[in-house]
Amino acid sequence: MILFGNINRGLETYRATSGAILVDVREADEFATGHIPGAVNAPLSTISNTTLPKDAPLFLYCLRGSRSKRAAGILKKMGYTVKSIGGISGYKGTIER
Repeated sequence: MILFGNINRGLETYRATSGAILVDVREADEFATGHIPGAVNAPLSTISNTTLPKDAPLFLYCLRGSRSKRAAGILKKMGYTVKSIGGISGYKGTIER
């Protein structure tokens, strides 16, 4: 299933989903400047080589949502359960560096 929408609502769903992984698909340098606490980095540019577990639901975000949508499409074809939750630019919370 792919869900597009408000990142803050998406994070609520992520937090309520057992075993879910929050994935930032921005490039490593963007991730290093600040990301949502608990997120792992799997850049869109290398997403097809990901080693993320296939049995965990993945919640994806990027800056504005377009890269997370593209990454969700790729991962879905690879057999992952994914949800694109939008972009960190709309996030209303603490940023980890």
